[in-house]
Amino acid sequence: MRHLLLAATLLAAAPAAAQGVPEPLRGTWAAGECAAPTALLHVTARSLARLPADGPARLMRFRRLREQGGWTFGIGGGAEAPRVLLRAAGDALETIEPDAKTRDDRLPDATPPVRWRRCAAPPPSLAVLNGEGLAFLAALERMEAACQTGTTEPCIAAVVAEGDVSGDGRLGVAEVARLLRGAAWAMAAQEGAEPEGLVVAAGLGGLAALAAARLVVEGLDYDGDGRLSAVELGQDRIAYPPGVGAAGGTPLALEALGEGAGLLRALLERAAEN
Repeated sequence: MRHLLLAATLLAAAPAAAQGVPEPLRGTWAAGECAAPTALLHVTARSLARLPADGPARLMRFRRLREQGGWTFGIGGGAEAPRVLLRAAGDALETIEPDAKTRDDRLPDATPPVRWRRCAAPPPSLAVLNGEGLAFLAALERMEAACQTGTTEPCIAAVVAEGDVSGDGRLGVAEVARLLRGAAWAMAAQEGAEPEGLVVAAGLGGLAALAAARLVVEGLDYDGDGRLSAVELGQDRIAYPPGVGAAGGTPLALEALGEGAGLLRALLERAAEN
């Protein structure tokens, strides 16, 4: 659960959402032939992933978006604050990734745009490699939108809704693992991984995600059905607990309770001594 709680904390602490990329520009685009593209470009409301068939990936998450000279101008986060310009060109998409030294007010400049075409579906090899990661980007944005409202309940509900592939309103091990694999892919893409690195993120990272998912489910599955509900995820986390306590008894030495698996036994033994 630590993974999901950490994610929820980061989601809630993230900056307010930027205005989204116009919907006609979103989706998956290809450079070259759809059957064998030289690169894919995936655009969501607030992200852009460029995935060359040969070369490092690039993932930009937009902190700011604005219209400039007929282009949508997106600016990413971090020290380098990467930039990209996008615009529709008939049924195609054009992008410019300007030189870092070019000032914002001089864009768009003379840099020739890259032209992308819309494709119905990626080749199987690219779908296997990138499918879960690209799906995670949109899911992450929806979770961010829900988790930045300032309350925990809609945040947890959004995590369940985005992970619930089966539609039963709960998260099983495979569904939690899918979210964690998507996050591993996104982190690898953001770090500029080559295709081989994305394979590792989806492969070895997938094994780690499965092990972590089992721990998450086992640690929170209070009714023992092998799946997590929003109620179980929110247990003790949606509202502050009442501070009623009990006036009888005397305080125990907490150090005596830190015995891992023997914590409950130690608690009962210490309570019996007083």
